[in-house]
Amino acid sequence: MATSDDAAPTTESTASPASPASPAEARGRVRLRRSALMAVPALAVGAVLMTLTAQGVLAAQFAISGMPFTVTADSLDGVGFEQFGSLDHMIEGSPNEGDTGGQVLVLVSAIKQASLTKLCQSVDLGGINLLIRAGDAGTPVTATDLTTDSDLVAGDASFTNIEIGGDASTYTKAGVQGLPGVFGQQADTVVIRNLRQHNYATTAAAFKLPNLRLSFSSEGC
Repeated sequence: MATSDDAAPTTESTASPASPASPAEARGRVRLRRSALMAVPALAVGAVLMTLTAQGVLAAQFAISGMPFTVTADSLDGVGFEQFGSLDHMIEGSPNEGDTGGQVLVLVSAIKQASLTKLCQSVDLGGINLLIRAGDAGTPVTATDLTTDSDLVAGDASFTNIEIGGDASTYTKAGVQGLPGVFGQQADTVVIRNLRQHNYATTAAAFKLPNLRLSFSSEGC
C-alpha cells in the first residue's frame, strides 16, 4: 500500500496573470469610451428634435428660393389659427439674396384646417408668370396644417376668441409654435374675404386643389 509520500505530487493549475495592455490598446479603449459617451447626448438630442417636430413644437425648415409669389382668394375660412414673426433663410450665395444677407423677415400664418374659394397663385419668372388656379368650380381648395410665410397679408378679416400679444412658443390652436419671446396672436377661427398674400413659402400636411389649372401668363394674380 503506497504511503502519501509515494503518491504523485499534484499540480495546481493556475491561470497566468493577464499581460498588461499596450499603451496603444489602452488609448484605443479610452477613445472608444469617450466616443460612446459623446454619442449618447447626440442621439438623445436628435430623438428630442424629431419628437418635437412630429408634435409641431418645432416647424420643419427649408431653404427658400427668395422668389416671392402672390396668392389671392375670394375667401379663406380656417379653424385653429396662429400668427407670429419669423425669419426665412436662403442658401449661401443665392442669386436672390440681394442686400438681405439671404434672410427675409416674414409673418407666419398657421391654420389647422383651411378652405379657400377661387384660389390664384402666381410667381414672376422674369417677364412671364407661372399661374395656378383652383377651387373656382363650386368646390373649394382645402388644406390641413397649412402654414404660409408672408411679408404682406391683406383682406377683410374676422376672428373668434382671438388672443393678441401672447408668447408664440406657447401657442396651441394650430399645433405650431414660434420662438420664445416672439409676439403673436391666435384664434379659434379666422375668416378673410378678398385675401391677398405676398409669400415666400407655403407648407401643408395635405393640400387638395379641385379644378386645378397651370398656365403661363403675362399678368399675375
